[in-house]
Amino acid sequence: MKILILGAGQVGSSVAESLVGEANDITVVDSDSLKLQQLQDCLDLRTLTGNASHPAVLENAGIADTDMLLAVTQSDEVNMLACKLAASLYNTPTRIARIRASEYLERPEVFSRDNFCVDFSICPEQILTDYIAKLIEFPEALQVLEFADKKVKLVAVKAFAGGPLVGRPLSLMRAHMPNVETRVAAIFRKDRAITPEGSTVIEDGDEIFFIAATNNIRSVLSEMRRMDKPAKRVMIVGGGNIGRRLAKALENTYQVKLIEFSKKVCAKLAEDLSNTLVLNGDGTDEKLMQQEHVEEIDVFCALTNDDENNIMSALLAKQGGARKVIALINRSAYVDLVQGGKIDIALSPAQVTIGSLLAYVRQGDVVAVHSLRRGAAEALELVAHGDRKSSRIVGRRIDEIDLPRGATIGALVRRNEVIIGHHDVVIEAEDHVIVFVIDKKMVGKVEKLFQVNLGFF
Repeated sequence: MKILILGAGQVGSSVAESLVGEANDITVVDSDSLKLQQLQDCLDLRTLTGNASHPAVLENAGIADTDMLLAVTQSDEVNMLACKLAASLYNTPTRIARIRASEYLERPEVFSRDNFCVDFSICPEQILTDYIAKLIEFPEALQVLEFADKKVKLVAVKAFAGGPLVGRPLSLMRAHMPNVETRVAAIFRKDRAITPEGSTVIEDGDEIFFIAATNNIRSVLSEMRRMDKPAKRVMIVGGGNIGRRLAKALENTYQVKLIEFSKKVCAKLAEDLSNTLVLNGDGTDEKLMQQEHVEEIDVFCALTNDDENNIMSALLAKQGGARKVIALINRSAYVDLVQGGKIDIALSPAQVTIGSLLAYVRQGDVVAVHSLRRGAAEALELVAHGDRKSSRIVGRRIDEIDLPRGATIGALVRRNEVIIGHHDVVIEAEDHVIVFVIDKKMVGKVEKLFQVNLGFF
């Protein structure tokens, strides 16, 4: 597939890195030649310096025969104009725009064929806000991902000594929970993937990915580890787009405090938020933390635009007694450095966002993609089509399917029924199948497996 990416920021660079190794022809356009040079030094792709909304620049970048346009610059207006030009002048088949302003997102007619011709819009800030809100809802979890219109969840937890199943084989799960269907999709032990089998013994510190119907998530969590008390008090540092959105989403359910350094921004936040206590101050100020009783905070979220400040304030909060701390970190090297230490969860905005884009790029009928373990693994929701003759999936039991090494069918949704992916389950046409892939290099093979023979059409 020929893909044109406009914008070499965190989102554009991450998407390019993810797609370039999958036999795609990638071109990246940005006005910052230094960013492009750094990208070209690391990846096998083409770059072009220029304004992403200028027709001449788009033509030089190869828009005429591009299959997909990803407009992910920092400017909503540039992204929308580029989509309009791509549709009107070059008939580009698929056009995706990054949109940040709620004023646009609340008016979907802006993106219609009669206006800016945006096929799909993504808002990284909203995606990140929803993601953090799920982590607050399930304070035991490292990741919470949704599939099939929220009917199914894939949850990552760290097993701790004292959990009912720690030190015992997975085969005991059914005896512990006879009325709850679940499947362990993968186990990571000291960053090494272990294929889960009935005889696999869960150890203290294992990172476990399990899949279950949304209604059963809490029951399964209680088997994996000691259950934390539900979160009540949340402290947010940083009143930017993400901090403000998160406070707005949480303030009617939790007790929320928001710390922001800028007095001007604080005044605006106080107007926008009705049940949030807005404080003017520095999130790295230890005295302020003590004054605001950080030891009583259930979840602390450091969400400023400064990685170092986020890391420092999260460490101070943890030291001060906050139960769970989350830090937003843009630089991927920092994420790997701090994840799992004193900081409970280090969030990479690009990795959280990238799944929304990958769902449009993947081959076959892919409904959802989630990036896992900082991009090393993926979980996909694919729709099975065809029949036993035209498909290598439909009409076959799961244990008959030639899945690539490291791929697991965790569950499927048939109409409104959630079916856990046991070996004797038969896949039917139009099933939504959730596949966990521990090595992202195997994703292409999974996609091909779900493609039907040409004779079917």
